[in-house]
Amino acid sequence: MTIDIVILAAGQGTRMKSLLPKVLHPLAGKPLLQHVINMAETIPDSNITVVTGYASEQIQNSIAGKDLKYVYQAEQLGTANAVQTAAPNLDSNGITLVLYGDVPLISTKTVLSTLKVVNNNTMGLLTVVLEKPEGYGRIVRDRKGDICGIIEQKDAMPQELEIQEVNTGVIAISTNLLQKWLPQIGNDNAQNEYYLTDLISIANKAGIKIEAVNPDTPEEVKGVNTRKQLSKLERFYQQKQADRLMVNGATLADPSRVDIRGTIFCDVDTFIDVNTVFEGEVKLGKNVSVGPNCLITESSIGDNVKIKANTIIENSTICNDVEVGPFARVRPGTLLGDNSKIGNFVEVKNTEVGKGSKISHLSYIGDSQLGKDVNVGAGTITCNYDGANKNKTIIGDDSFIGSNASLVAPVTIGKNATIGAGSTITKDIPDNELSVSRSPQLNKSGWERPKKKK
Repeated sequence: MTIDIVILAAGQGTRMKSLLPKVLHPLAGKPLLQHVINMAETIPDSNITVVTGYASEQIQNSIAGKDLKYVYQAEQLGTANAVQTAAPNLDSNGITLVLYGDVPLISTKTVLSTLKVVNNNTMGLLTVVLEKPEGYGRIVRDRKGDICGIIEQKDAMPQELEIQEVNTGVIAISTNLLQKWLPQIGNDNAQNEYYLTDLISIANKAGIKIEAVNPDTPEEVKGVNTRKQLSKLERFYQQKQADRLMVNGATLADPSRVDIRGTIFCDVDTFIDVNTVFEGEVKLGKNVSVGPNCLITESSIGDNVKIKANTIIENSTICNDVEVGPFARVRPGTLLGDNSKIGNFVEVKNTEVGKGSKISHLSYIGDSQLGKDVNVGAGTITCNYDGANKNKTIIGDDSFIGSNASLVAPVTIGKNATIGAGSTITKDIPDNELSVSRSPQLNKSGWERPKKKK
C-alpha cells in the first residue's frame, strides 16, 4: 500500500526573528526540514510531498531528496488548508501521513508505529504527555477513555488547559477518509483557520477509532518556533550522539562539548577532547586521539592516529600511526601515508605524503606527491600556482628539503636528493644530487638602519 507523506513547511516562523525560513534553520549542521525528509525516505513504499509557502524557491533550492514533490500554499489558512493543497498528489487507495518541517527529530520507529494502527476503521494520532504543555492542543477523551477530539490552547477552557496529554500534529489516516473529510473542516475558531485537528472529532462521530501512539521521548515530537527551542533540541541531539560514541568504545573528555554535524563511525579506544566538531561522514579508527578545538570534515582517520589541538582536516584520508598538528590544516584531496607527520602550522592541500615522510614546521605543501621517508624543513613552500594554473611538485623517496626552500612547480625532485636551506628550485633535480640556489652573501660595514622622521 502506498504511503503518502505530506510535510508541512509553509510558515515563515516569525518568532525566529530571521529572514531565513524557519524550516531551513540548521540543527546539527542540517536544515530542520532536511532531517524530516531524510527520515521520511526510510519509510518503505512512500511518496513525499512538501507543502511550501514563504520562500518556497529558497526551500526547494536548499533541500536534497529523491523524487520530492512540492506544492505551494498561497495563503497560510491553517494546517487543514495546507493538506488540502497536497490532496491532488495523494493516492486514494493508500495512507496519508502528515509530518511537520519544524519537528526534526521524529524517528522512523515512531512513524512506523503510527502507520501500523491505520485501517479503514482506525486512524493513528501521535500524542505525548508533557509536564508543561504550553502552546499545544489538548487531547480530549470520553468517559471510556477513547479520544474524541482535540482542543487548541487558544480555544480551551481552564479545565481543559489542565490536560497534559497533547497533540503533536502527526496523524496517519486512510487517504479516502482524509479526502472525504477535509472539505467538512471549517474555520469557526479563535484564529479563523482550518485546523487539521478537527479531523479527530469528525472521525469520532463517524465511528472511526482514534488510536494514540506515543514516541520514546518528548523531544522527538517537539517543534521549533524560537531560537531557544532550537538550541534545546540541538543539545538533546548532540547528547544522544555523544552517548552513542561512548557506548561504542570512545572516551569523551566532556560529552557536552562535542558537536556532530553529520555521521561519525568510531572504533574502540578513541579519545575525543573538548570543542571538537565533526561534519559530514567521518570515520575514526582504533586508538585515535583527537585534541581540543579540532574540526574534522568528511574524512577517514586510520588506527593509532594522533590529532593535536586546533587542527583542521577536510575531505582527506589519514592512514595509520600518523601525527597531525597542533595548528595544522589538512585540506581536501590529501592522503597522509602510514607513520607520516604533519607538524605545527603546516598546511597541506591535494597532496600525497608517503609513508614515514615528515613536514614538521611552518610549511605549505600543495598539489604535490611526496615519496616515502621525505624530510621537509621548516618554512618550505611549493609554489604551485602560476597565476592561471595549478602545477604539481614531485619529491622522490628519502629526499631532504632544507629549511625555507621554495619549489616552483612544475618540478620533480629525484630520490635521495638534497636541497640546501633557502634555495629556490626551478629545475628538476636528478636522484642523489645536492641542489643549492642562493645569491652571494653581501656584508656591508658602517651600515646605519633608517630612523623614523620626527
